[in-house]
Amino acid sequence: MSLSLAIELECESDHRWLAEVPALPGTLCYGQSRAEAIAHVQALALRVLAERLERAGASGEALTITFHTA
Repeated sequence: MSLSLAIELECESDHRWLAEVPALPGTLCYGQSRAEAIAHVQALALRVLAERLERAGASGEALTITFHTA
């Protein structure tokens, strides 16, 4: 099974970067740079997915997750 998640980015007026994974509500992170914001939101998205898999009872099937910027 594979999952491809889009990351939306925006540079705020204070020059911080905001990254969001719209497919995972509440997955929103700031960073001092574009790369930092992406790294933070990817880590948060993986934690959210891990929690969902744990609650659902993982099937043992391999899962490939990819991120791409929108």
